[in-house]
Amino acid sequence: MSTNIWDPQHECMSREELEQLQLERLQATLNRAYKNVTCYRNKFNELGIVPEDVASLSDLSKLPFTTKEDLRVNYPYGMFAVPLREVVRIHSSSGTTGKPTVVGYTKNDLKTWSHMVARFMTAAGVTHDDVVQIAFGYGMFTGAFGLHYGSETIGAAVIPMSGGNTEKQIMIMQDYKTTALVCTPSYATTIADRIERLGIDPRTLSLKVGLFGGEPWSESMRKDIEARLLISATDNYGLSEIIGPGVAGECQHKCGMHISEDAFLAEIIDPETCETLPPGSVGELVLTTLSKEAFPMIRYRTRDITSLDQAACECGRTLARMKKTMGRSDDMLIIKGVNVFPSQIEEVLVAIEGCKPHYQLVVDRKGSLDVLEICIEVTENIFFDEMKKQRAFLEMVEHKIDSVLGVGVTVKLVEPNSIPRHEGKADRVVDKRVL
Repeated sequence: MSTNIWDPQHECMSREELEQLQLERLQATLNRAYKNVTCYRNKFNELGIVPEDVASLSDLSKLPFTTKEDLRVNYPYGMFAVPLREVVRIHSSSGTTGKPTVVGYTKNDLKTWSHMVARFMTAAGVTHDDVVQIAFGYGMFTGAFGLHYGSETIGAAVIPMSGGNTEKQIMIMQDYKTTALVCTPSYATTIADRIERLGIDPRTLSLKVGLFGGEPWSESMRKDIEARLLISATDNYGLSEIIGPGVAGECQHKCGMHISEDAFLAEIIDPETCETLPPGSVGELVLTTLSKEAFPMIRYRTRDITSLDQAACECGRTLARMKKTMGRSDDMLIIKGVNVFPSQIEEVLVAIEGCKPHYQLVVDRKGSLDVLEICIEVTENIFFDEMKKQRAFLEMVEHKIDSVLGVGVTVKLVEPNSIPRHEGKADRVVDKRVL
């Protein structure tokens, strides 16, 4: 068994013990939600069920789903299961699609959160000897605080740098001997670009591990980041409505993200029919919190597309592993009837010499047909090649993308650094369709 396991008692339980613990915690959560959250009481009453009807984990499918819309309708505090005087922290989403979704934490919730993040950071290789630079934005967003708490719980030193100001980020990495970098994967490529432009040799940095989350990214992008920053790049997963970062994270074997199943009950459903799918199926991840006090979530539809693997991992953890998210069921593009995820396109581009991991998908409608244009940054020698060579390169890229997606696309080559850089999540899709 690997020594870098934060909580062996819960991360290495037998499936039988784990399911017994899940059932006990689920029943306690349902009772708390039914008693204290009007929205849940109404949902249960409409279906004619009470918490006592859940006698086994298989009864979970009887329960109603929770959606982002429920959180908006109950803005700001309607989903809280404790009085506001017991809430010590409030976070919220950005509210870009209407009212923000507001989440709360009790003192105990913050402790749980810290330990959930400490688990995946330890799994990635972070120890109390590390210096962790957090390049997520601090504020209402949960990302920075989650990793901050996890780092301190482990005993690592934290640099709360926040997002942006890339050259200062690099200066601090050099001067403060940063060993672990926390940000989105797309911002890690922005940092790598700037390091190259500044002529800095990555071997002179002290970086050894990157903890990247907040957006889907491909294996090819991981290899690219690892090669350019000379680090081990790991993925982690979380969402504000469930706890923030800390739901799942990779160990050093990088064969899926271990879900903290003692705290979060995971299901995979068909996003169209809402039927629970058999083990190993690809579908939408649905999560139920098992130890949250202030803000319990029952069968929350994450909209993230993934699959679960319950086979034991070489690291010694017995927790199920979720695959990297392929995208979202609600921002998945449908082009000429074909489901398209940006991560599929990224996988192709990063493998092509001359393409940079910066791209943008532009969807438009010509008459009654959807068309997809992919703007791709390429290296200067390709951009300034003679027309014949550039045309051949363009056709090769189009053919490779077409063979993966099964749908024709138009590729547009653009100069290095011409696609806007983002300090947080990359804005990969511009949808010009009037639907």
